[in-house]
Amino acid sequence: MSIDISPLLNSWPFLLRAFWMTIVVSVLSMALGFAIGVVVGTLRTYGGRAVDALLSLYVDSVRAVPVLVILVWTYFAFPLVIGTSISAVEAGVLALGLHLGGYMAEAIRAGLTSVRKGQMRAALALGMSRFEAIRTIILPQALIRMLPPLGSLFVIAIKDSAIAGLAIGVPELLRQSQIVVGKSFRPFEIYTALLIVYFMLCYPVARGVDRLYRRLAHLGSS
Repeated sequence: MSIDISPLLNSWPFLLRAFWMTIVVSVLSMALGFAIGVVVGTLRTYGGRAVDALLSLYVDSVRAVPVLVILVWTYFAFPLVIGTSISAVEAGVLALGLHLGGYMAEAIRAGLTSVRKGQMRAALALGMSRFEAIRTIILPQALIRMLPPLGSLFVIAIKDSAIAGLAIGVPELLRQSQIVVGKSFRPFEIYTALLIVYFMLCYPVARGVDRLYRRLAHLGSS
């Protein structure tokens, strides 16, 4: 089998734009999922039984439905609910963020419940409000403890961006690579390069978060 990388060289500006789109969609969906996870995880832990029961419906729902279905629904059905169309990128970020948020919420909740209850009682005894105690004492420790699973979820967010390209046409790296393959008929070279790029994206994130955790782990002990 001969190897011809000329399609890669000829299409690199096109693929570079797709690469940056992958980064944008991944980072925005991570940010949205993390924000949702912090809010939902905190409210489920400290908001009382009624709030916990209500938010558990969201968490269980997004974890029970495949991300592909959430993407398709967000792009094709959600605009009918809000009465206006949204772009594929917007739908992809929203769907991936909502899906990731359910898993983030459970990770955050696990971290919050791992902090000893005596720390909350001590903070309240010192005159701090419940919100101040969570924000300044409990949540920072929980986030440090949950860095390993959060790192795994960040890697999943990067990989799920490829599903957004296949499902609703987000012009990210995999979808645009398929276009190049269709024009050049060189699937081995294109998809091998794609595999390497995804590895170079995901591996540093996983190792970087793990390294950060090892440096900060002592701060999360109580």
